[in-house]
Amino acid sequence: MFRIVVTTLLTMTIAACSAIPDQNQDPTKNNLATFRKDWKECREDYPEQGSGIHIRQWEGCMNLKGWK
Repeated sequence: MFRIVVTTLLTMTIAACSAIPDQNQDPTKNNLATFRKDWKECREDYPEQGSGIHIRQWEGCMNLKGWK
């Protein structure tokens, strides 16, 4: 029971600290179609890993594409 509680709290903390950027600096690219395309490319470039490092890599990739 203790392990489940600790795991849940840790997961919630990590999820709260990271958020994928969803607003593009370029107004012409600030739409759902472009977001989905860029998001897909970032997920393909940085596949999911058990350690969770892929989330930071996805955030960095989206930042490089102009999403903040």
